[in-house]
Amino acid sequence: MVLYANGVNQVFNFEIDKINKPYLPLAAGKLSFRTSAFIVALAAILGLGFNLMIGSPPLIWNFVVCVTLWTCYSVNLPFLRWKQYPVMASLLIFVCGTFINPIAYFLHMQTFVLKRPLVFTRSFIVFLLFMSFYSPGIALAKDIPDVEGDIKHGVDSFAARLGQKNIFWICVFLLEMAFGVAFLAGASSSSHFWIKIVTCLGNVVLGSILWYQTKYVDVTNPASTRSFYSLIWKLMMGSYVLLPLIR
Repeated sequence: MVLYANGVNQVFNFEIDKINKPYLPLAAGKLSFRTSAFIVALAAILGLGFNLMIGSPPLIWNFVVCVTLWTCYSVNLPFLRWKQYPVMASLLIFVCGTFINPIAYFLHMQTFVLKRPLVFTRSFIVFLLFMSFYSPGIALAKDIPDVEGDIKHGVDSFAARLGQKNIFWICVFLLEMAFGVAFLAGASSSSHFWIKIVTCLGNVVLGSILWYQTKYVDVTNPASTRSFYSLIWKLMMGSYVLLPLIR
């Protein structure tokens, strides 16, 4: 699914990527357009096939819905290519990252794998609250390095509309709010004392790393902002280790 989502975006973003991300395989000429289209189509077919073989309804519906949404996001057809509309683009990333993917995987594990009655655990609810701040931060941050190409090709992102610096600090605020939510949830949890210490201290460390790195980000330098974007994904992986500990 991830291969399809990124691949279809690169296929239909070819001209913009030659400006914003010339190192990508298609934009750099390392892959032909035909080969790229074949890889994208194969990713969709294999992804759906694997999910049908597993037979889990949550996984099947998650794949179908997400592939449909990412197609609408990227494909340059009438009423589609939602990425050129900043509200639609951000909303899609927010909905997929905060609700569709997490809930589908949770349903899969609870009902299909473990055969349990569906009960939303406290750690999962905290995760949804965390992602309700973190996903918008990711959605806004991803466009900061791409302003030049987006403006030239009529993609009206929030970074192009409101300015890279403004969007950068909005992203930092949202991400720090997410770590704050996780910290408060960890502090008020019923977990063992040392687990509470780990979750609270861990989120303080993650938030501090984010804040410390902001002074090294040049919002007008695509390489610098891409490095920042990569960092926030790494920090999110760290939070994935801590959030399930909250009870």
